[in-house]
Amino acid sequence: MRLGSYSCFTAFLAIISCTSHSAIAQSLTPFRYESQAQRHCPGDMIVWLDFRTGRYYLKGQRRYASGYSGSFVCRNEVRNSSYRRSPLGLR
Repeated sequence: MRLGSYSCFTAFLAIISCTSHSAIAQSLTPFRYESQAQRHCPGDMIVWLDFRTGRYYLKGQRRYASGYSGSFVCRNEVRNSSYRRSPLGLR
């Protein structure tokens, strides 16, 4: 009986190791300062992510870099996360 459960477990591990790793979520790297985020991703746009609301703001929007519950992040990283773009327009 035990031998059968071990073989099922090893088969399960083999199936998991063969699956695509593209479904793994990318990490989100928050920064305190805009310049730090720009050094982290020089070819990408920097956005302000408000963790409390779950939305990110582009430079030029009223809530960009405001509040205490947010950070600067790279736009491509935040797009691949579960956060959404703010529907508010530019000022």
